[in-house]
Amino acid sequence: MTKDFFDKIATEFEFNNAKLSQLSPLALAYIGDAVYEVFIRTMLLSEGNMPVHILHRRSIRFVKAKAQSDIIHRIMPSLTSEECNIVRRGRNTKSGTIPKNADIVEYKYATGFESLIGFLYLKKDYERLMDIFKMAVCKGC
Repeated sequence: MTKDFFDKIATEFEFNNAKLSQLSPLALAYIGDAVYEVFIRTMLLSEGNMPVHILHRRSIRFVKAKAQSDIIHRIMPSLTSEECNIVRRGRNTKSGTIPKNADIVEYKYATGFESLIGFLYLKKDYERLMDIFKMAVCKGC
C-alpha cells in the first residue's frame, strides 16, 4: 500500500479534526479493524505465495483480540498523549457485544487498539500509522 492509494481515498472522504472528534470510538474501531486487517494480509502476501488457509491461520495470530491487546500494552509507552486518549476512549466504550474467543479485558484493549488505527487512518497520519504497524508486528522491538 502506498501513500498515493490512501491519499486517493482520503480526497474522496474528508475527516477534519471537528468531524473526527465527533466519531464514536466504536466507529473508529470499525474502520481501524478493516485497515489493520488489510495491512496484515498485505504483509503476509509480501512474504510469498501460499495457500489461503495458511494465510488465514497466520493472520489470526495478529488480528485476534488477545494479540491486539498484547500489542497495545507493548506499544503504550511509545504513544503520544492524544493517541493514549484515543486508546482509552476505545477501551472504555460499551460495545454491546460479548466476545466469543477473548476475555472481556483483552477485547476492550483490542477495541482501543483498533480505535487508534482508525483514528490515524482517518486523520491521514500515514507515517505514524506505519510506525504503529511496524511496532505491532515486531515483537522484539
